[in-house]
Formats: sequence, C-alpha cells, structure tokens
Amino acid sequence: MNFKELTIKPFIKQALDRISFKKMTQVQEEVIPLALKGESLIVKSQTGSGKTHAFLIPLLDQLDPDEQKVQAVITAPSRELANQIYEFALELVGEQNESIRISRFVGGTDKERQIDKLANQQPHLVIGTPGRIFDLMQANALWVQTAKTMVVDEADMTFDLGFLAIVDDIASRMAENLQMMVFSATIPQQVAVFLNKYMTGPKEITIEPKQVLTDQVENYLIDIKGINREEMVYNLLTMGQPYLAIVFCNTRSYADELSEFLKSKSLKIATIHGGIPPRERNRLMKQIRNLEFQYVVASDLAARGIDIPGISHVINTELPKDLEFFVHRVGRTARNDLTGMAFTFMGPDDEDAIESLEAKGIEFTEVKYSKGELKKVDNRNRRSDRKNTQEQVQDPKVKQLINRAKKAKVKPGYKHKLKQEIKEHKRSVGRRKNKMRARQERKK
Repeated sequence: MNFKELTIKPFIKQALDRISFKKMTQVQEEVIPLALKGESLIVKSQTGSGKTHAFLIPLLDQLDPDEQKVQAVITAPSRELANQIYEFALELVGEQNESIRISRFVGGTDKERQIDKLANQQPHLVIGTPGRIFDLMQANALWVQTAKTMVVDEADMTFDLGFLAIVDDIASRMAENLQMMVFSATIPQQVAVFLNKYMTGPKEITIEPKQVLTDQVENYLIDIKGINREEMVYNLLTMGQPYLAIVFCNTRSYADELSEFLKSKSLKIATIHGGIPPRERNRLMKQIRNLEFQYVVASDLAARGIDIPGISHVINTELPKDLEFFVHRVGRTARNDLTGMAFTFMGPDDEDAIESLEAKGIEFTEVKYSKGELKKVDNRNRRSDRKNTQEQVQDPKVKQLINRAKKAKVKPGYKHKLKQEIKEHKRSVGRRKNKMRARQERKK
C-alpha cells in the first residue's frame, strides 16, 4: 500500500515524500487505518518494522492546532527512544507548521525551564519518558487530562525498567474514552494486566517478522572457552576496518572494564549505558552520529534505544539474559541495504541459549580466530554432539549402563552392545514421552 492512498493532511504527505517514504511496511498498513478511526490497539512488532511512523502519522493527522491544549501523549522507556520519536515527529511536521507544538520531556534536561515554558503554553503533542512527564504533572505544569490519545512505546521494556506503575499514574489522569495504542515486542503478564485496566475490546495486531535477521548480516559464533574475551574483542575490532562497530555487554561494570582495556590498547572508545550522566550521554551520541568515534561499547539500553546509522560490526561479548535482546543487538547492523557482520561469543553454559536462537530461525556460522583471520570450524555438529553426550550422561539409566560396562571384564563387542542398550533405552523414553503428550492433548 502506498502512503499517497491514505486520507491524511497534505503536510504529512509532503513530508513523507520529502524523506522518500513511498510504500508502507506491514505494521503501517495494519495500524494506520485503524488508528485514524480512533481504535485502541495492542501491537506486537519487532524493532525496525516501521512502528514509530505507524503511530506518529495518525497522531499528527488528528491534532488540531487551534485547540490550545495537550491532545496526545507518547511515552518511551528511555531518553534515546524519546529523542528518536521526537526527531521523527519534527521531520513529519516540517518547518512550515509552527502552529503544531511538539514538546519533548526527558530526564537530564532543565525541569524548571520546562515548567516556566508550560506556564505560558501547553504543547499539542507530548513525547517523553514516564518519570519526567509525571514530574511535570505533579508540579501542575503539564496538563495531560485533556489528551484524547496515549501511545505506550516499547511496553515490555517499560515494564523491565520499572516504569509501568508511572505510566499507570499518567494514564489514570486521562479521559475514560481515551484511545490507547500500545507497541511492544512481547506482552508480559504484568503488561497485560495494565492493558485490561484501560482498554476494552482493543484490536490486536501481531506482525511476525518475515526474517529474524536480514540475509545481509554475516552472523558468526565464536567459542570463547579458554580465550580472553577482551583480547578477542580487540582482535576483531582491529582485524578489518569497521565503519562503526558497537560492542554489547550485559552489565555497566563490564562495559566500563572493557572500555578501559580497549582504551589501554590506544582505541578511541565511546561508552554508552544507563550509568553515564545524561549530558555526557547526549554529547557522546552527537559525536557518534558525527563519526567522531569508530568504536562504541554499550549496554542493552542502546540496543533498543539508539538508532545509529552506518553500524558495520556488532560484537556480543555475552549472550543477553533475555534472548529477545539478541535480535535488537544484531539488528543494529545491515540496515538500509548495507551489509554487516555480527560476532557472538559462546561460553560453556550457552549451549541451550544458542539452540533457542537457532530454533527461532537464526543461523550461525561457527568460526575461530587464528593469526588475524577467521576460519570456519570444520565439525558443524560438534555442539549438538556434545549436548547429546551431556544429556545421555545425565540420564540415570544411561549412567547405570556405563558404570556396569566399566566394572565388567572387557569382552569383544561390549562397546557395540552398550551403544545398542543406550539406543533402545532412549527409544523407550521417547515412546513414553509421546504417550504422555497424547494423553495431555486428549484432556484439553
């Protein structure tokens, strides 16, 4: 579907044409017509699917510049996400539409100055983090009670970061007939409870990704057992010439530790995580976008909250605890028809996590680093073979058979006999499991 087919205000169509937006993505096709009708929506969609414009276009179309009050509120769980939405909104409004007032309220900015400005004039559209929006509401400076529409972006991340209760406080001040649109990669139980409180019969839209990762990503797996992680990161960063490389860590402390190590190797590093003061973080982000840094070390906050153009390399020093973040991390590269490389370090306890990612359709090429080059690991089944062996040893019956064989006198063909007994035992276990599943299905 083409954007020109939409019945929306001319200035939005002009802006879309100016930024070369022609055809809608799937989420835009499904969301925009319903949102324009005032429907409340629950949308499950991955990052990078075009969801930001899916809610901005109908919101901006419905704004009335003549009404001097707040008409819509968008919450985002991080400053970076809020800033990104704000920039997209300004881009759609254009310089000629000064009558439409859009305000951004995030932590780390001058709250007193914002209060003074709000005393003179309320914005039409509010975009910000839940904490700062609520602070301004408590100061009786921001009046969201008049809003007809509320968007909660990245609802699962909002919950993960502990902001859902604040979003609840904001929504509770709004009208009963509020149009609410919620966007999230997943819908945890606590988020579902929140939605039931404010939404009656919402339309639910689920956008299944056609590909978990684009074919333009070369997705490599490196077994890190017995290898120094920091040295490996340095080797990968200096092996080629990354246009822009982002290195992900699970914790702030490790991000700081790795940054210091890489700096000691004379690399210019930008470190981005929730512990970096807001002003410094904003300054670093501007420098990164201006290509003053070639290497960025970041926490998962950056995976969901930062859209840096031109990332050519991604390195996962650890698998994220929440595997959903893996796609957000690797999805930072190979955008806008460019190619990208992603390296994921695998430790001894990561077998199950890697298998879970593979079950989602993510394909890895296992490699090892040697003398400045990456070499493909020959035995593709090594990981699955090792896992099967581990599972067998954990089975009490298999343990008994192996122990009995060890104690018995060695006779010709005993190894073959042992393998046959283990195989028959596994078949028997499999048959029992299938019968149990069948019984459970019949009870449903």
